[in-house]
Amino acid sequence: MVETLLQIDGLTKRYSGRAVVDGLSFSIEAGECVGLLGPNGAGKTTTLRMALGQVAPDAGSVCIFGLPMPQHARAIKARLGVVAQFDTLDPDFSCAENLLVYGRYFGLPQAQLRARIAPLLEFAALSHKVDARPSELSGGMRRRLSLARALVNDPALLLLDEPTTGLDPQARHLMWERLQRLLQQGKSILLTTHFMDEAERLCHRLVIVDQGRCIAEGAPRALIAQHLEPEVIELYGEQGQPEVAALLDEEARALAGRIETHGETTFLYTRDARPLLARLAGQPQLRLLHRPANLEDLFLRLTGRQIRAEG
Repeated sequence: MVETLLQIDGLTKRYSGRAVVDGLSFSIEAGECVGLLGPNGAGKTTTLRMALGQVAPDAGSVCIFGLPMPQHARAIKARLGVVAQFDTLDPDFSCAENLLVYGRYFGLPQAQLRARIAPLLEFAALSHKVDARPSELSGGMRRRLSLARALVNDPALLLLDEPTTGLDPQARHLMWERLQRLLQQGKSILLTTHFMDEAERLCHRLVIVDQGRCIAEGAPRALIAQHLEPEVIELYGEQGQPEVAALLDEEARALAGRIETHGETTFLYTRDARPLLARLAGQPQLRLLHRPANLEDLFLRLTGRQIRAEG
């Protein structure tokens, strides 16, 4: 029987009469990475704060390791690892000291704690920075140090709030490799991210929220197949979107199952792109990209293309 590590049921939180989280329910099983996705203001961070016992829900419940939060917060946090959206490393301590001091909060024996520091720094690719302070590290190094610190108590479940925001591509890929390694070791992860390629790469299952409610849940590829046509053609005109609109004749429009325009790009969604590509081949003024539908298409289809305000 698969163990359920986190169970959220009917979670609700209101601020000034507005439901920021509205009846949200989902679970995480052992060895699973679940992505919590949504636009700004969808309730992701508030959900994490309630899961950590930092905010009291107005309704619903959070149960972690079979224990209710916040009633058993101490016992839960002993087996939990957290990487916040912004680094909370102590600037006065070295890398090794950050791990050592943080580990003392868990009451770990001194000898056991010191024995964990070198393997954790090696895991984070920071063995050569053992005596460096956070101010001497790159952004990617600081995020990896935060991850290493979150592992100091050997947690069964990790809560990661946008762990790769602000990192360059090389640093993001290294962080992904480390997270994949943790999943292979049997750890479970709840991940919030705005990077759709990150979610598709790491997550076994997605919970997509908007206005505090779950609007879709399932495996990434299954959700894409459920909600989208399988192929996409992106069109760009040398003179901008009006030129694309003028060159798309009725036959081309009929061959596309769905057409969307965003900025200077027109998106043609179709189940079979071959006849549409043949039709567009006679329009050399159009630049196009033919690709399979992806998670970003799904996210925009479900939550819309309008930029959201924070809060």
